[in-house]
Amino acid sequence: MGAGKWIGGIIGFMAGGPLGALAGYALGSLIELGGNTASYTTDYGNGQTEEDVFAGQRNSFLFSMLVMASYIIRADGRIMHSEMEYVRNFLRTNFGVAAVGEGERILLNLFKQRKRMDMQNPLAFRQTIRDCGRQIAANLTYEERLQLLGFLANIARSDNNVCREEIEALKEVATYMGLSEKEVESMLNLGGNSLEAAYKVLEILPTATDEEVRAAYRKLVLKHHPDRVATLGEDIKRAAEEKLQDINNAKEIIYKARGIK
Repeated sequence: MGAGKWIGGIIGFMAGGPLGALAGYALGSLIELGGNTASYTTDYGNGQTEEDVFAGQRNSFLFSMLVMASYIIRADGRIMHSEMEYVRNFLRTNFGVAAVGEGERILLNLFKQRKRMDMQNPLAFRQTIRDCGRQIAANLTYEERLQLLGFLANIARSDNNVCREEIEALKEVATYMGLSEKEVESMLNLGGNSLEAAYKVLEILPTATDEEVRAAYRKLVLKHHPDRVATLGEDIKRAAEEKLQDINNAKEIIYKARGIK
């Protein structure tokens, strides 16, 4: 995935706003000839095929994830090796070896941009993240935003120690993207084996009735259904399938504890 593919593929809602501005900075440094980043703002027209549009949506999703990841990774003031390695593995698995170096350079450029902006105004980058979240909320579907939040939660969990600052940053970003704090708690508890974690995954309290448990499970299955993110690619769809399996496991833990059949 060369820089040309990034720039030619990021289309649609990435063409303007704060995400477009960050893309111009973070991607521009990857261009060796001419320094012209205008082509990354290609519109949906101009004879593009449906495949081109899907590629643009996918790359825009990925860049949005990297922008938000740059905020989560620095939430505790440190850049952890495990967090960067999670991003590298994600890029390698889903986009190929060539994407690893480029994705890492984009993240480092975003870290530099944050430092530069915060030197002028300590709240500048945070305000940009807020505006990026609103842009994402206006242009990605609810299910796509949930998938993005899931990746961000996995980054925070990658060192097996999600600190208070990371949780606060995740909830902050979720709010900007039109999601809830309960959804953050759900993501952070996926894969847990305790009854307490299972209730958080289903976004309900232990005092919920059996019927409320069933309703919560059905609701989660619908909003995390893999088909709802299929246009982002098979790898993103597989991640949604894994998440759905974790939701099923949480349901089984609760059903077993309550004797529900």
